[in-house]
Amino acid sequence: MVKKAQVKRRPWVKNLYSNREYPDNYTDPSFLKDLRTNLHVRIYTYREAAAGITVLNNQISCITGFLILYQLLLSDSVAPTTILVPSCGVTGLGYLFYRGRSLSWALLGEDSKTLVTVVLFGYLFSPMLHTLTQAISTDTIYTMTFFVLLANLMFSHYGLDVAMVSKAISLNAAIFGAICLASRLPTSYHAFVLLVEAAVFFVLYPIITEAKWNAQCMVPIFSICCLALYWISHPVLYLYAITTIFINFVCPLIFVWQQKYKFNIHGPWDEAIVEENTDENIDANL
Repeated sequence: MVKKAQVKRRPWVKNLYSNREYPDNYTDPSFLKDLRTNLHVRIYTYREAAAGITVLNNQISCITGFLILYQLLLSDSVAPTTILVPSCGVTGLGYLFYRGRSLSWALLGEDSKTLVTVVLFGYLFSPMLHTLTQAISTDTIYTMTFFVLLANLMFSHYGLDVAMVSKAISLNAAIFGAICLASRLPTSYHAFVLLVEAAVFFVLYPIITEAKWNAQCMVPIFSICCLALYWISHPVLYLYAITTIFINFVCPLIFVWQQKYKFNIHGPWDEAIVEENTDENIDANL
């Protein structure tokens, strides 16, 4: 019997047109030799996760505090001036804390011009803004306010540079919500105070927290909101407290527990990343 001569196949290579001797579904053992799993994966501790998520709770408390002031103005429990004067004082202290040693007379003058311009135009246009959405029903106003404040919460910056973050959308949504709520207040002066508080809560306060935030600041913020809600509405207090505790303690626990299921694969099939040459890495790239 004449044995058929066995044709020796060429070694398999990572080239589609050079592997004609192999079937289409053939996988060579050398294909996965460069497989790497979980490269550059950072494992977070529970303490780090709990501290990191306080920025989300801070934004929730910021919205809650603004709505508390709106309720006080709506019910006329507190005079508008009683809210405006302490808020201006706290804002001034926050400005000094934010500027720190970089504060100068020239910088103070420029910031003062901006402040006077914004407050003056806000006061002049407050009668118009007070009646802007007055013809819309209260239920519709509250529904729109809920969704725009939810948009503010979703698009706020929490320290991660992702595509979903948009400071413009977040700020505009909050200001639009404040204008909607201003039409429910008794007078245009009430509306002016509410718009000033909206600027403090959604424009100035995020700037300070983004630069100087500390996780321990969440304790007094949470306590103040709970104390205020205790005198306004017990159901809202329970909802706020349960939501904050769940986000700040249960969610980090779930996150840390789920980290063991991370499985990222890396290999030659990954998309090439072109690094920009800088002064730090130009010698290494040459």
